[in-house]
Amino acid sequence: MKKQLFLAMVAAAALLAGCNDNDGNGGPGDGGDDTTEGLVFEETVNGETRYYIGDGDQNFPAPVKNYTLDATKTYYLRGWVYIQEGSTLTIPAGTVIRGEKESMASLIIERGAQIIAQGSATQPIVFTSAQPAGQRKPGDWGGLIICGRGLNNKTEQQIEGGPRSFHGGTIADDNSGVLSYVRVEFAGYPFDTDKEINGITFGSIGSATKIDHLQVSYSNDDSFEWFGGSPNCSYLVAYHGWDDDFDTDNGFSGKLQFLLGVRNPKLADTSLSNGFESDNNKDGSSEEPFTTAQFSNVTLIGPMGQDPDFYNTSASTAHPDAYINGGSLFPNNGSKLGQFQAGVQIRRNSRISLYNSVIMGYPVGIMIENDKGAGSQEAAAAGAFSIRNVHFAGVDTTATSFDNSAANTNPIIGILGSNANKTWARGTGFTDGFVRESAAANQFYTALDAIQLMQPNSLQDGFKPMPSAGSPLINSAYTVPSGFDSKGNGFAGAFRSTDPADDWTAGWCEWDPQNAEY
Repeated sequence: MKKQLFLAMVAAAALLAGCNDNDGNGGPGDGGDDTTEGLVFEETVNGETRYYIGDGDQNFPAPVKNYTLDATKTYYLRGWVYIQEGSTLTIPAGTVIRGEKESMASLIIERGAQIIAQGSATQPIVFTSAQPAGQRKPGDWGGLIICGRGLNNKTEQQIEGGPRSFHGGTIADDNSGVLSYVRVEFAGYPFDTDKEINGITFGSIGSATKIDHLQVSYSNDDSFEWFGGSPNCSYLVAYHGWDDDFDTDNGFSGKLQFLLGVRNPKLADTSLSNGFESDNNKDGSSEEPFTTAQFSNVTLIGPMGQDPDFYNTSASTAHPDAYINGGSLFPNNGSKLGQFQAGVQIRRNSRISLYNSVIMGYPVGIMIENDKGAGSQEAAAAGAFSIRNVHFAGVDTTATSFDNSAANTNPIIGILGSNANKTWARGTGFTDGFVRESAAANQFYTALDAIQLMQPNSLQDGFKPMPSAGSPLINSAYTVPSGFDSKGNGFAGAFRSTDPADDWTAGWCEWDPQNAEY
C-alpha cells in the first residue's frame, strides 16, 4: 500500500511539474510551486504525526522544482534521499531533521540541484540522530552530501560513501546553494567496510556556494571532507569526530577561515586520526588542479591534556582503561578504534597552507610526508605552500612511528621519509628554506597552558577555547593573507579574545548533543 501511495504521489508530482509554465531551462529552483509532494510522507507513530523525508527504499523523489520544509513540523530522514538536478530543497531556520538509524538515512544534493539551508545564531538548522536523548552515538545515520559541477583533478567521480551520485565538471563558480548556521550530529553510518559517509561531504562544490557557521559533532568518519571544488568556507566546528576533522582531496582550492577542531580522547580511527588530512588525490599523482586549500585562524585542540590519564599511560598495559576505547560512545557498528596522529598531515602531493593558527595536544604537530611517492616534501622545499605564525603547544614528547612500533622524540614537526622503509626525520622547527618560512615565524611551547586559552578542555564544564588577555596568540603583527577576512588580523587561532562579541559559536553551537532535547 505504501508503495502504491508513493507511486501515485510521484505520478501526481510529475503531472504537476509538466503543467507548470516553467520551460525547464532555468537554474535550480526556477519556476514551479513549492511542494513536498513525492518527498515527504506523513505517518502516525504512537499518536504522533511524523513527517518522513524519503520512503526508505531509495525510490528517488520526483524532480519537482522546489521543495520547502516547514520548521514547525517534526521531520525524520529515511533512507538515501536524493535531491535531483533542477530541484531546490529549502530548509527554514529552526528546522530539526532526525536521521533514521535503521535505514542509514542520508541526504544527497546532486549536481545541478541546490540546498538553501539558511539558519541563524538563534535558530540553527539541526540534522541529528533519531535516537532518544542520552542514547545517541556516532554513526546513528548517514550524513549530508552535496555534489557540484566544479573542478577536481579526476574530472568526474562517484561520491565517497556509496551513493549513486557523481560530482565534478567545468563550472568553477557553480552554485550548490547555501549552508549557514547548520549542525550535523551523530552521522557517519558505516554501511560497508571503509565506506562510511562523512558528517558533511562536499564534492566539487563551486565558488558561488555559501558555506559558513557549520558544526559537525560525533561523526563516525571525517567531520568535513572536500573532494575538489573551490568554495570559501568560514566559521566551521569539528567536535569530537571519529576520524579527521578537516579532510581535503582532489584539488580542493578554497580559502577557509575561523575553524575550530576539538577531539575527544576516547575517539580515534584505525586509520590514525588527524586535525587536517590532505591529499592531492588517493594516488598521490601530480594531476591538476593541485590541492592548494589555504587555512587561516584555526584552533586544533588534540586529545592530550583533556584527560589526565590519556597518553601518559595509554601505551602501558597496566592502564588499559586509559587507552582509546570509545567509552560510552562506542557504537558497536563495525567501526574500528585506533590512535591519534598529527594536528596536520600533508601527504600524497598535497600542498595546503596554514596561517595564524594553533595546534595543541597532538602527538605530532605537522607531518609532511611522501606517502605513495614524491610530491609534498618537494613542493614544500620549492615554496609551493607555507606554514606561518602557527603556535604549537603541548605536543607529545613521544610518538609512534608510521607502523606504530618505534618511539621517537621531539615530534613537533614530523616528516615521513620514503614509503618503502617508513623512516622518520624530525626537527624542533622547519628547516630553513623547507617551508619557505623561518622557524621564528612559528612558536613552540612545551606546556599546553603556555598559550593561555581560557578553558580548552571539552570534557569539563565551561569549555571556552578563547585566548585570555596576555596570551601570546594576540599579536598585532599578524595579518591574514590576501583573500581572507581582515577580521582575522591581530591574533592566531579561531578567536580574537574572551569578549562575548568575539565568540562566534555563541547561540548556535551545542557542546552536549547527546542530551539535547529536540
